[in-house]
Amino acid sequence: MKKLFFSSILLLAVCLTTVGQIQFTPERKLRYAEQIIESYYVDRIDTAKVVTEAIVAMLKTLDPHSTYSSPEETRELTEPLDGNFSGIGIRFQMNNDTLYVIESVAGGPSEKVGILPGDRIISCNDTVISGVKMKNNDIMKVLRGPKGTVAALKVLRKGNPQLLEFRVERDNIPIYSVEATYMVNDSVGYISVSRFAEATAEEVAEAMGKLKKKGMRHLILDLTDNGGGYMRPATDISDMFLRRGDLVVYTESPKNGTAEYVTQKNGSFLDGRVVVMVNQYSASASEILSGALQDNDRAVIVGRRTFGKGLVQRPFPFPDGSMMRLTVSRYHTPSGRCIQKPYVDGDDESYQLDMINRYNSGEFTNADSIHHFADSLLFHTRRLKRPVYGGGGIMPDRFVAIDTTMYSPYYRDLIAKGAVNNFTVNYVDANRAKIKSDYPTEERYIAGFTVTPEIMQGLIDRGTADGVTYDEEQFRRSEPMLRAIVKGLIGRDLYDQSVYSRVVSPLDPTFAAAVEIINSPALYNSYLTPKE
Repeated sequence: MKKLFFSSILLLAVCLTTVGQIQFTPERKLRYAEQIIESYYVDRIDTAKVVTEAIVAMLKTLDPHSTYSSPEETRELTEPLDGNFSGIGIRFQMNNDTLYVIESVAGGPSEKVGILPGDRIISCNDTVISGVKMKNNDIMKVLRGPKGTVAALKVLRKGNPQLLEFRVERDNIPIYSVEATYMVNDSVGYISVSRFAEATAEEVAEAMGKLKKKGMRHLILDLTDNGGGYMRPATDISDMFLRRGDLVVYTESPKNGTAEYVTQKNGSFLDGRVVVMVNQYSASASEILSGALQDNDRAVIVGRRTFGKGLVQRPFPFPDGSMMRLTVSRYHTPSGRCIQKPYVDGDDESYQLDMINRYNSGEFTNADSIHHFADSLLFHTRRLKRPVYGGGGIMPDRFVAIDTTMYSPYYRDLIAKGAVNNFTVNYVDANRAKIKSDYPTEERYIAGFTVTPEIMQGLIDRGTADGVTYDEEQFRRSEPMLRAIVKGLIGRDLYDQSVYSRVVSPLDPTFAAAVEIINSPALYNSYLTPKE
């Protein structure tokens, strides 16, 4: 046995010497290491796991956005961007460990069989999902499934002592990117976009069409907290506001060359004032859109410097459903600014700490903290030659500091422990018929519904029951925000998603700045004036 072992070692040494005489590239070294592990490792190995870990380790030495995803992770990543999934078509919330139906999607499978807001789904296909502390992701895995399959639901409905049984045939359920659409006043429309998915441009075009019919002449486009998605919807939306031949964005790569995205025709909204809201979480496609409108002097950008994600990932799918997303080029705005913020290859930790460092440096509260740029970062817009700066992200034309005056530990804990959501769900459940009778439309609800002291006391009691210790001073400080959120959540659950934004947005300083600018032609034009 010893002789056999030493013969193997000798053979390996000979092989190494032979390979060394050939051109021993890094690629050969990697394959050779894998062969050695497979041939000589003392225990049985999971080859798939070894290969996966090797891919992950290689990508970690690159930029922060080159990643590997397992088959399940790939589905979770692409599903929201593809625009739909197969399921039963409800929006739900866990309330006291019970699945509470907020609404059935209009025209969806659950609505067709009679699932109503306020219903509690106890089980699906004999899997109990209420009262067992199941995570939301696990609940969605139970409720979702291939189109055409059946979800047998047992439902508890208020006023019915017995469980109701429904057979819901799963179908494709759309995922919408436009979260709110409404008129701020007689001439100003508002559209909030939460992601850039396959159908986002069509959704925005449809929303703008509805607002134009209501008299919209100017638009506030809200991209705050929008982490991006596909690039194509961002360029398509840019086309709506730009003229034929305008440069939207371009990509550069030493290996793949340069690609420009130029508008092919005049957009459908060329004359009205446009204000774009952004913040530190607006990234990727949000930065392409806001950068295109800023550099072409077509919109005033309001808020805080955006995230700075300007690396282009190309997906490389594997046959098993997993995927590698590899950075292949960089995005540049029309003026030439690179959107990507600085990073060091392989140093993911520092990159992830960037937001904390920006907060600690005062960037979110003080405009002056980010107005010290090197001459090399100075660029100019294409029409008016206004100065704009690179260095990562899109710098707004109007800086708006983050407002923490109404935030308190008491407010934080009410939100974090679910007390606000739990309270509003129960309040709607107990008062649905009366509120809908008193306020048959969302317009009448917004104008007339009042969050009374009794309602706020109910929230305080709910917080106490959920383990949030009441603090009078902190409550008074946060009360205006809490009142708005409670009213917004009640209205959202009873009428439409836009109601929440309509009620809560007036307390947002970025929204207030956008409204101020768009309502004043002189102020708006002062931002879009050629600089000497």
